[in-house]
Amino acid sequence: MYVPKTFEEPQLYKLYDLMRTNPFAALVIQGENGLNVNHVPFAVCPNPPPYGMLRCHVARANPVWRELPTCKECVVIFQGPHAYISPSWYPSKKEHGKVVPTWNYAVVHAYGRPETIEDAGWLINLLDELTEKHESSQSAPWKVSDAPREFIDKMLRSIVGIEIPISRICGKWKQSQNRPPADRYGVIAGLEGQDDSASKAVAQLVRKTLD
Repeated sequence: MYVPKTFEEPQLYKLYDLMRTNPFAALVIQGENGLNVNHVPFAVCPNPPPYGMLRCHVARANPVWRELPTCKECVVIFQGPHAYISPSWYPSKKEHGKVVPTWNYAVVHAYGRPETIEDAGWLINLLDELTEKHESSQSAPWKVSDAPREFIDKMLRSIVGIEIPISRICGKWKQSQNRPPADRYGVIAGLEGQDDSASKAVAQLVRKTLD
């Protein structure tokens, strides 16, 4: 990923916050027949140091897990909020007109060598963790143990776990840092005037560049 110094985000806690907030990510590997991309929710753990671990599962019918033993490295792409930036929001447009549209976004790329795991205990722990996280906002959260054990055992046999110790990680926060403060305030006002939640989330990220 091309990351100009201006847009580089080196603070690991911010990268983890984005991954945890946006856990549905793209797993990309170089397979026997070229690039293989799968979209799955990940559990994100900061241990072991220095970069932590990613865990997920895929259907046993998905051939991707059979290619992992020969995969030296994969990348998992986590996409944060993003939004179109209109040049009409820049005060500098009225001054000299030398402005163009762009796109603001935040993204994390995590790299590592993936491993397959078929241990039922490991899979149950992963399912419990994912379920607890994503059911937490429900009025009556569902638990894995709510389903009959024989049914869960059958489902476990139809999935394969994937564990990725993170060997390197990089984040790109493109939030108008290359624009003067007046233009950034214009971007914030423009984004906050949009109807969608993503634009408002990006406005908050731009605001943090001015703090």
